[in-house]
Amino acid sequence: MTASLLPAAVYIVGAGPGDPELLTVKAQRLLAQADVILFADSLVPKQVLQGVRPEAELIRTAHKTLEEILPIIVARVQAGKSVVRLHSGDPCLYGAVQEQMYALLEAGIPFEVVPGISAFQAAAARLRVELTLPGLVQSIILTRVSGRTQVPETEELETLAAHQASLCLYLSARHVEDCQQKLLQHYPATTPVAICFRLGWHDEQIWLVPLAEMALVTQRENLIRTTLYVVSPALAAATVPPEIARAGAMEGIEPTRSRLYNPDHSHLFRPSP
Repeated sequence: MTASLLPAAVYIVGAGPGDPELLTVKAQRLLAQADVILFADSLVPKQVLQGVRPEAELIRTAHKTLEEILPIIVARVQAGKSVVRLHSGDPCLYGAVQEQMYALLEAGIPFEVVPGISAFQAAAARLRVELTLPGLVQSIILTRVSGRTQVPETEELETLAAHQASLCLYLSARHVEDCQQKLLQHYPATTPVAICFRLGWHDEQIWLVPLAEMALVTQRENLIRTTLYVVSPALAAATVPPEIARAGAMEGIEPTRSRLYNPDHSHLFRPSP
C-alpha cells in the first residue's frame, strides 16, 4: 500500500441522501484519499464509493455493533492509517455519532466531522420548493415519532404540529397512521405532504398527497423504511416536476414573494434611491 495521503485520524463524513453528485467537495476528497472507509452499506449506495483508491480497505458496518466497529477504527488509526466513517445524510441528524465521538475522545483518537446534505434539503430541491415562504411559514422542524427510540415528552408530534411549520418527519413510516392522526389535530386535512422514498437513489420515488391520504399511500406502496415525510403549507406553491406523482385535493395558496429583492425594499447593499 502507498503512503497515506491524509493524517492518521478519523473523518466522520456525511454522504448525503444517496446521489454521489450531492457529496460535498471535501467529502469527495476525503473518500478519494482515505486508507480505510467504514460505511453503513444498508444506507449508503455503492455509487458514493466510486472514486475511492483501489487499495483502500472498505468495511461494511450494517451488521456490526458499535463495540465491533470502534476497535477496528482505533486499530487502523494507531497503525498510521486515515479512516473515513461514512454516514448517510448529515451526521448530526439521527446519525448515532455522539457515542462514537465520546469513544474516540476517550481513546485519544483525533477526529473531524464533515457535514453532508440532509434528506429534507434534497426533498425540497426535488420538489422545487422553498420551505420558508414569507408570510406563510418561516420555520422548519426536523423530528421523528416515538418508536424503539422514544422522543422526549415535550417533543411529541402533536405538540410540534401545533406550530404548523414545515415539518420534516424522519424514521416514522412504520407508525404512519399514528403520525397522520397526530398531525391532523393541527394541520388541515388538505395540507400537502411529500412522501419521499430513497431520495437520491436509483429507485427514488416521491408522492405529493393531501395529509388525509398520507397513511393510505404509505401502506399502498409498502413503505416501511428510508422514507421522509415533508408536511408543509409551502408545498402548495411547489413547482413540482411532472415525474412526481400528485394525488388528491390539496390546500392552495396565493403566490408570494420575499422582501429581499422587492424594488420597494431598501437595505445596506441597496439603499433607497
